[in-house]
Amino acid sequence: MFLRFKIPFLFLFLFQFLEAASSESLFVLEKNNQQLAEQAIDRTMSQDYDAAIELIKKMETKNLGVSCVFESIILISRFDDLGDTLDLIQSHSKLSECKTEGSWDAIRNYQLGFVKSQMGHSIKGALTTRDAAGYFKKSKDLNAMAFYSIYGYYLDNSFSFLPFVSDERENYLKTLEEASKKSNLFWPLFSTSLIWIYYDRGEFKKALEVAERVLKEYPKNDVFLQIKADMLYKLKRYDEAILIYLKSANEYAKKTGYSIRYWCAVANLIKMYHEKGDLIQSDLWRKKLSNDSFKKLKKWIPSSVLNDL
Repeated sequence: MFLRFKIPFLFLFLFQFLEAASSESLFVLEKNNQQLAEQAIDRTMSQDYDAAIELIKKMETKNLGVSCVFESIILISRFDDLGDTLDLIQSHSKLSECKTEGSWDAIRNYQLGFVKSQMGHSIKGALTTRDAAGYFKKSKDLNAMAFYSIYGYYLDNSFSFLPFVSDERENYLKTLEEASKKSNLFWPLFSTSLIWIYYDRGEFKKALEVAERVLKEYPKNDVFLQIKADMLYKLKRYDEAILIYLKSANEYAKKTGYSIRYWCAVANLIKMYHEKGDLIQSDLWRKKLSNDSFKKLKKWIPSSVLNDL
């Protein structure tokens, strides 16, 4: 559920949005299914993915489409953590085949757009995301407004250099802040998107505050711990960031071996030690990049992590 959406400017320029009727409550689930979904989110944030999927499977008999959406969210979250590309492939397959309606179909497309982009199909991903975001454009449902705010923010950001063009970015941020605190179903996704928007704006203190808010509830979440370290690094709090990434490298080496997250930790330690002025430690960690596993997984590592290595 830790998605970082960036919509290519070229495609934003070409698209117009679909219109959706206003709705005060688009994501209504029967009480038992609502409880199952919220419990599954809790398990996902606790990184107990198998337990989360077992909970969602209980929804299948009554609502196969919605259970498919949530199972895919869990698979994407597990990929983000453990780095197994089979989870991404499985999520793509499920999202492409499952049948959903209305707002849940928009959520399905939102997730599918992200997966397509991650798999290297950026044009198809952008098109799919465009349609999903457009569905929510005029809804008053907080979740829907937040989903549109992610897309709308990057749209307005792309056109910000033009005079006399509407700029709703501050309103989108307010909506995401509210949804990251109040949404029962999608708050981790909104929190993550909010963090990376603040990061892109250079507002690292605000990004850190959101990450720490999540970690207050889930202090052992390895993904958000890395995110916290990223923000500490940008705030030049090198010693704190290094401690987190040293622990993170050790944890991922144990649970996943040489995975994407492990190499993210290594790459960041190289840069952090270098900026701190400890060139000996920086070089020691740099030598690890000669491993064949790094060369195989390099294409999956965000370019921002690899910059300046």
